[in-house]
Amino acid sequence: MLTSNEQLRYSRQLLLKGFSETEQLQLKQAKVLVVGLGGLGNPVAMYLAAAGVGQLILADGDSIDITNLQRQVMFHSAQVGKNKAEIAKEHLTNLNPEIDIEVIDEMLDFEQLDYYASEVDLIIDCTDNLSARYAINLACVNHKTPLISGAAIRFEGQLYIVDPRVDNYTCYECFYPKDKGEPALNCSTAGVLGPVLGVIGSMQALEAIKLLTNKPVSTNKIKIFDGLSGHWQEFNISKRTNCICKS
Repeated sequence: MLTSNEQLRYSRQLLLKGFSETEQLQLKQAKVLVVGLGGLGNPVAMYLAAAGVGQLILADGDSIDITNLQRQVMFHSAQVGKNKAEIAKEHLTNLNPEIDIEVIDEMLDFEQLDYYASEVDLIIDCTDNLSARYAINLACVNHKTPLISGAAIRFEGQLYIVDPRVDNYTCYECFYPKDKGEPALNCSTAGVLGPVLGVIGSMQALEAIKLLTNKPVSTNKIKIFDGLSGHWQEFNISKRTNCICKS
């Protein structure tokens, strides 16, 4: 059961049709790993903490840089040089002391990802490099752990959900095969508008809450957001015959 304080804290969620104390308890009992506490990880972690996800694991070995402050809205100037995950924990604990937060203040290797994929209910990929995305994807496929992947550059963002628990699922490598190589551009070279990351991060958090409370989500589709027009496009992704998710 929820405590009286939890009932008050989450009262606006509990007013929703189809979102009762049962769903709130599902969030309370959930364990989620957020990999990357940058422009995507900031809104993801804040909304999940505020919504009452009971256990959050925050992983990032990077330190706050002044160039981050244009889009990483949990951080401020006095925190430059400090570890992102540690500072995120401080912020989120103040936001919601009812939840448990674990910090991993280093970049996760595959062995660590493989371990955590077997321990959590969901992984949210908020990283900004392709090798990390592939490693997270593989760990989730190996342990049939749902994955929500987001990315953004310039005025555009994308959202992709992998759910190895369902039949005929596709994975991140189906969408972006390894033989394509690293993208030519990234945020450091091409730039990104901060609110685009906010849109994609908020969508990742929304889809996470839906997954954790057994609400329908769209899998095997890539969703593309154009920040200049405000339009979304959605494309079906087919399973590749030689992909790691073929079994």
